[in-house]
Amino acid sequence: MIVFLFAWEALAVALLTFGVVTSGPTTALDWGRFGILAVCATVHIQLTRRQEERRRNRITAVHIDLSGIWVFPGALLLPIHLTLLLIVIVRVQRWFNSRRPPHKFVFTSFTHAVSAFAAHQLYQTFASAELENLSPDNSLKLFGILMLVGFCYAALQAIVIGSLLALGGTSAPTLSNVLGTKDDNLLELSTIGLGTIATILLVNFPPAIVILVLITVLGNRLAEINQLQSEARTDPKTGIFNVRGWSESADRALTRAARGNEMLALLMIDLDHFKWINDTYGHPAGDDVLRTVAQTLDDITRPKDIIGRFGGEEFLILLPDVDQTAAKVAAERIRTAIADQQIVTTDKRGGRARITGRTTSIGVALLGPNGSTVEQLLHAADAAVYAAKEGGRNQVRFADADPPPRVV
Repeated sequence: MIVFLFAWEALAVALLTFGVVTSGPTTALDWGRFGILAVCATVHIQLTRRQEERRRNRITAVHIDLSGIWVFPGALLLPIHLTLLLIVIVRVQRWFNSRRPPHKFVFTSFTHAVSAFAAHQLYQTFASAELENLSPDNSLKLFGILMLVGFCYAALQAIVIGSLLALGGTSAPTLSNVLGTKDDNLLELSTIGLGTIATILLVNFPPAIVILVLITVLGNRLAEINQLQSEARTDPKTGIFNVRGWSESADRALTRAARGNEMLALLMIDLDHFKWINDTYGHPAGDDVLRTVAQTLDDITRPKDIIGRFGGEEFLILLPDVDQTAAKVAAERIRTAIADQQIVTTDKRGGRARITGRTTSIGVALLGPNGSTVEQLLHAADAAVYAAKEGGRNQVRFADADPPPRVV
């Protein structure tokens, strides 16, 4: 990770030096556009400072910064040295919000600068003349080119920063932690879209760009609300649904299954002797096991399957459109996959450790024979898990059909 960090920063310095040396003269128009973008970015940053602090403090991996709305048009329209000055203005103000380790902050700043340089080169090659002569005839083509340039601008940042995270910048290098979640990428796409609009306004109707300041402030607020909603439904340790999020999704899936007279199965997965892991290796190792199991479940299930953490060492999976045979196959595949895991972690003294050969007991309940509600299926699957444990663990058990009513 350290080698990658220094190699990238050395390459960035070389590219940016080349860009500055070969840049053309600065005009009064360039300074005017720079001033507008710098003022708009500053107003946006200061009005959303508290929100940005709260968002950053709740994020451990990828963070989408909406200030790209102002940097992107600067990258396209300004000489590279003015773009770098704009990035410095934005990043210095963000520094007082983020308080991240300096090496990460500098690395991210260099990445933004190189992405801006690449976007500028693409814009000058394919879109500069088109934007200067904007008309209804070329508007659709121009917008498509600008969005494609924006995609390249965002993709370069995602690849470089994601590479650093994958090499050791995060303790849980899952795909969503490295490249961002679906919501993260949608927010990034929206940022590029607004940056594209800002570019068009700055060239053709500069005063109207003030409206985007209000939109970005609202965008920050909506991003924070969306983050809070996601956190309320997500288990922070594993990144999958918590009980609340899983139950809400399971209820909707059950309603669809009942309406369409479809089959459905619920799997309750209980890791065997999980306490032994915590006692032997320590709780951080136990957390690594939980995260690895959650990632494995996500990898070997279908997109429409609903995965959640029930609590402790128990996981839940709702399988729509499966019968008893398919549920048995899915449960055995999960049991085998967990047994095959080789989890690299640390022991109580911080030394390297590898946990292998873990087993799991799985209980399966079927919609219809074992109940018609999520609660009934949970009770049935829980009873099947206990039967699996009493039967020797490391096995799959189905709930009994038509279980007797529970006595309260």
